[in-house]
Amino acid sequence: MATFFDSFTPREVAQISAHGRRVKLPEGWSPIWEDTPADKAYILLEGSVSVRRDGTEIAQLGPGDIVGEAAIVGNTLRTASIVALTPLVAIHFTDTDVKELLEEMPSFREKLVAVVESRVKG
Repeated sequence: MATFFDSFTPREVAQISAHGRRVKLPEGWSPIWEDTPADKAYILLEGSVSVRRDGTEIAQLGPGDIVGEAAIVGNTLRTASIVALTPLVAIHFTDTDVKELLEEMPSFREKLVAVVESRVKG
């Protein structure tokens, strides 16, 4: 299955990556909590996460996937928590970084909105 990052050209990936900062997160860590403000998002480079709503796993995501985007796009509180199933390497974005990318890159906006819509329906 194609990931969020797969849909961009290498130049676009570089532009997106330049807006964030590379971070390493330990296994078991939860960078995003349900019902909290939308202040960050991550694109996973290595490792996998569990997406949990009310403590129940609803999905697993891995390299190339984005997490934390829906609440930023929708200006809402988080609808799920994210828990690292393995050590992670990811690109961390603040909500401001994501909003700047939405403004600067029509392709980013289009693909991010498509991911959000597919997850809301899913």
